[in-house]
Amino acid sequence: MKKIIKFAFTILLLLFVTMSYSQPPQPPGSGHGQTGNQNGGSAPVGGGTIILLILGATYGGKKTYRYFKDKEK
Repeated sequence: MKKIIKFAFTILLLLFVTMSYSQPPQPPGSGHGQTGNQNGGSAPVGGGTIILLILGATYGGKKTYRYFKDKEK
């Protein structure tokens, strides 16, 4: 019974993931002041990426420190 529930949950999760894709950015209107059509913008990801990299490096350093500390004992 547990296998059926896990399988159904996995299928539902995969279906929801495919439905949750966002809409691609739309090009700006015709009054954007540039010659030709310009690509639409997207969300910045710079600040969040740096924070995640710092947190990951800190976590990895902590795990490495504890591994070598326990290995000495």
